[in-house]
Amino acid sequence: MRKKVIAGNWKMNKLPNEAIAFIEELVPLVKNTKNEVVLCVPYTDLFYSLLVAQNTNIKIGAQNMHWEEKGAYTGEVSAEMLKSIGVEYVIIGHSERRQYFAETDETVNKKLKKALKVGLKPIVCVGETLEQRESGKTIEIITKQTKLALEGLSNEEVEKTIIAYEPIWAIGTGKTATADDANSAIHEIRNEISKIYGQNVANGVIIQYGGSVKSANAKELFSMPDIDGGLVGGASLDATEFSNIVNYEK
Repeated sequence: MRKKVIAGNWKMNKLPNEAIAFIEELVPLVKNTKNEVVLCVPYTDLFYSLLVAQNTNIKIGAQNMHWEEKGAYTGEVSAEMLKSIGVEYVIIGHSERRQYFAETDETVNKKLKKALKVGLKPIVCVGETLEQRESGKTIEIITKQTKLALEGLSNEEVEKTIIAYEPIWAIGTGKTATADDANSAIHEIRNEISKIYGQNVANGVIIQYGGSVKSANAKELFSMPDIDGGLVGGASLDATEFSNIVNYEK
């Protein structure tokens, strides 16, 4: 049985004092959930968030990383640096990284391999634009992105990789794929994995949905057979709203 992983992506929001207050508020609201609770926070919030989240069921993740261990990469942070302070999760290949910072399928693959090598739990994002969706290329785009992201990985490594299907047209727009459409797209991603790595591996891979997830639609989305939780953007900035998403079964 796959676990539901519900991860908040704060993007470029919250100062350290705000992160501390948020987590202190969130802890009692999610302490009884059976779901995995993750907060992916800005680099400047990582250390403070890790301290406050100690001895709770909240895991802390980063939003990006470099594939090299060290070197002349001004402004970058390595997987080893993240691991050294206790970070557990890292988002790789978010559409905003691809759109604004020249992230490619090749760099996503490099980062994924490095994250797995040092023991981080990667959340790899795939998704299509509105133009691609309207031209009927959704399945082609997301299966290709998945295949290229996982290229060169062993079965065991694939099983440790979380994939987040995030249709780009639904991120921060208020638009959400219907539960059936989201489940169908994620089923196709799972099917692509099964072609390369076998059905047993595909059945074990956690695949989230992301794109304007909120408490009002979380239960419908997360109750679908192929959707294993969500990567939550704007709604993860409010502790009550995010806790309602985490506790969607109630």
